[in-house]
Amino acid sequence: MADPTDKNKEDELAGTEQPFVQHLMELRDRLLYCVYGLVVAGILLAIWPGPAGLIDMIAVPIRAHMPPDAKLIAIGVFSPFFVPLKVLGMTAVLLALPWLMYQCWMFVAPGLYSHEKKFALPLIFFGSLLAYGGIAFVQFFVLDKMFGFIQKFTPPSVNATPDISSYVEAILSLYIAFGVAFQVPIVVMLLVRFEMVTIEKLKSFRGYFIVVAFVVAAVLTPPDVVSQLALAIPMCLLYEVGIIGARYFAKHTKVPEESADSAQS
Repeated sequence: MADPTDKNKEDELAGTEQPFVQHLMELRDRLLYCVYGLVVAGILLAIWPGPAGLIDMIAVPIRAHMPPDAKLIAIGVFSPFFVPLKVLGMTAVLLALPWLMYQCWMFVAPGLYSHEKKFALPLIFFGSLLAYGGIAFVQFFVLDKMFGFIQKFTPPSVNATPDISSYVEAILSLYIAFGVAFQVPIVVMLLVRFEMVTIEKLKSFRGYFIVVAFVVAAVLTPPDVVSQLALAIPMCLLYEVGIIGARYFAKHTKVPEESADSAQS
């Protein structure tokens, strides 16, 4: 009599192999779809709020701590032209991020088993939300507190009028740092899911991670206490979120054979 679990043990990818050229064609198509998405996002942002409008939005945190009539300055000859375009391009990438992640998913999905597909798409969605959350945290909280802290040390005889190019580079680096650092729960859940580490070891490593978080914050953020604490503390909290989510995640994304064995035992 056939074992009822044999069907689950069959290779789901049998017969789905594709020639190398077909993989290249699929990759080309997905890259073109990514470019189309970026172009559409760029056009929409160019229409509203426009490059100048985007600059005004990201300049709100620092202008709140400058004199009422003060403005950012452009030292470079071509800065008034290239800096808004740079901001437009970065914002288009952020706007199209779910679409870009979806194209990556569509490229790798045919090579995944059903239990792998079960957790890959939610991770992509959750990771995108975390990235957006990190960037929003920078824009609406970190920058305001950071510039307020820095302005307290500005002598009365000094007129703080930052260059728009250096300002954009500074905040873009913060956006990237926080967007990546906020992926801590994803990393923790994947480590547990692929049995590279246990939840018990993650709990015992908690104290060391706090030190690691503050070291990473000191390296990735400007040399001010506010931005370093603003990155390190959320990383520690997200580490705890990852530990909590890892237990649920590992339980509901088991390989079919593992689920059958655990049910029999």
